[in-house]
Amino acid sequence: MLRTIAVIMIILWALGLISSHTMGGFIHLLLVIAIVVVLLNIIQGRRRR
Repeated sequence: MLRTIAVIMIILWALGLISSHTMGGFIHLLLVIAIVVVLLNIIQGRRRR
């Protein structure tokens, strides 16, 4: 589930680079949040094993 959200955010970020400059800042913020979520998921997954 989290990986799906991260992929969607990365796609939106890439579209933000191509599209308008004003929306790009919001998309970059979403990308940072997606990266943090994925990293937390990886870290927590390793702790459980």
